[in-house]
Amino acid sequence: MNKIPMTVEGHQALDDELKHLKAVERPAVIAAISEAREHGDLSENAEYHAAKERQGYIEGRVQELEDKLARAQVIDVSKMSGDQVKFGATVTVIDEDTEEEASYKIVGDDESDVRSGKISLSSPIARALINKEVGDIVEFNAPGGVKSYEILKVEWV
Repeated sequence: MNKIPMTVEGHQALDDELKHLKAVERPAVIAAISEAREHGDLSENAEYHAAKERQGYIEGRVQELEDKLARAQVIDVSKMSGDQVKFGATVTVIDEDTEEEASYKIVGDDESDVRSGKISLSSPIARALINKEVGDIVEFNAPGGVKSYEILKVEWV
């Protein structure tokens, strides 16, 4: 059973989604199915088929979330420190070609959101940064070709 690393915030977000699906979405879809059944012939009832499809999605997502939460390895970033890049670190880098600075927080796969500066542990840039320190230069294959970054700062926020 493989553990899934995630931050405390990421774990909470998945738990909140699971609770919402069970407490709100599941009862709503059951009511929609019940109402659609009352309309008669199920073979030509689009509302019924849509509700059943939605129910299948909800049940699948509930199972997926329960599995991820059961295998979660929650890492409290606030208790971490050091100069080496690890899971949960916020890393400030500078692109050696464009001189642009960027900051990335290394998080679990389900938490990643590049627009808010959170990158997945399994992304090429995160894999290149792991175990490196301030001053190190990392190279990785990006969709636009090979990129080269220098690590300016490692923070534990």
